[in-house]
Amino acid sequence: MKHNHRYRLVFVLGLFLCLICFWANLSVGSVNIPFKEVIGRFFGYQFSKASWETIVMEYRLPKAFTAILAGISLSLSGLQMQTFFRNPLAGPFVLGISSGASLGVAILIMAGSAFGWSLYSGGIGVWAIIMAASAGAIMVLLLVSLIAWRVKDSMTLLIVGLMFGSAVSAVISVLAYFTEAEQLKLFTVWSMGSLGSTQTDQLFGFGLATIIGTIPILVMLKSYNAMLMGEAYASSMGVNINRLRWGMIISTGVLAGTATAFCGPIAFIGIAVPHIARLVFKTGDHRILFPASALSGAIILLVCDAFSQLPGSAQTLPINAVTSLVGAPMVIWLILRRNFSKEF
Repeated sequence: MKHNHRYRLVFVLGLFLCLICFWANLSVGSVNIPFKEVIGRFFGYQFSKASWETIVMEYRLPKAFTAILAGISLSLSGLQMQTFFRNPLAGPFVLGISSGASLGVAILIMAGSAFGWSLYSGGIGVWAIIMAASAGAIMVLLLVSLIAWRVKDSMTLLIVGLMFGSAVSAVISVLAYFTEAEQLKLFTVWSMGSLGSTQTDQLFGFGLATIIGTIPILVMLKSYNAMLMGEAYASSMGVNINRLRWGMIISTGVLAGTATAFCGPIAFIGIAVPHIARLVFKTGDHRILFPASALSGAIILLVCDAFSQLPGSAQTLPINAVTSLVGAPMVIWLILRRNFSKEF
C-alpha cells in the first residue's frame, strides 16, 4: 500500500510537470508570449495580439502535441526492446525500423538526382515524406517479422536487425554520394529530426497510429515482467512466447516507425527514458514502467523542444541534436553505474 501511494503521488506530480512543460512549450520561442496569456486562451480569453493566435494555435500547439506523441511512442518502443533483448542499451531502432524509414525518404528525395529520374519536388509536401518513411519502415518490419518467424533466438534477431541497419545506411551513403547538393541538403535536414513539420490535420493519423501501437502492450501487459527472467522462465509461467514476441515486434515497429515518419530520426529518447522511469519510480514492474516511461518521454521531449527553440532567438536547433546532448550523458552515466546490472 505504501508503494502504491508513492506511485500515485509521483504520477500526479509527473502529470502536473507535463502540463507545465506543455504550457511553457506554447509560450517560448522566437516570440515569447506571456504564460498567463497562453493559459487564458484555453479558458476562453483572446490573445492581446492577433499574431499570437496564429503562432500558438497553428504552429506551437501541433508541435507540442507532436512532441508528446513522439515521446510516448519512442519511450514505449524502447522499453519493449530492452525487455525483449534483456539489454539495457537496446533502443527502439535496433530492429532497423528507423533505417528503413530513412531509406524510404532517401529514395524519395535523392534517387531521382542520383539516377536521373524524378520522384520528389519541393511542392509535394510533408505527406510525401511521411508516406515514403512509412513505406520504408513497413518494408523492414515485414523482413524482420519474416526472420523472427524462422529464428527463435532473440540475440540472433538483434544481430539481424543491426545488419539491416548497416546495409540500409550503406545504400543511403551511395545515394548521397551521387545526389546533387540541393537534394542532399533536404535529406540531411530531415535526418536531423523536426517536431514542427507535423500539421494539425496530420495529428489524427499520428495519434491513431500511436494508439494502435499501444494496444499489444495493454493486451499483454502481465507477460512483460516474466520476460525479464528469460524466455524459458516466461514459458514455464504460462506465457505464450511466440505471441509475446510478435506483439513486441509489431508494437515497436508501429510506434518507432510512425514517430520516425512524422518527426524524422530522434535519438536517445527510447534508450534513456526507460532508465529514467526506473530511477524515478524505483521499480522494475512493467505495469508501472509503461505509463511511467510514456509520461517521462512526453516531458523530456517537451523540454528538449523548448531548448531547441532558443527562446528569444529566430534560430532553431535540430531536435535530434538536443536529444543527443541530453541523452548521451545519461546513457554514459548508466553504463558507468556499478549496480547497473541489478535493474535486469
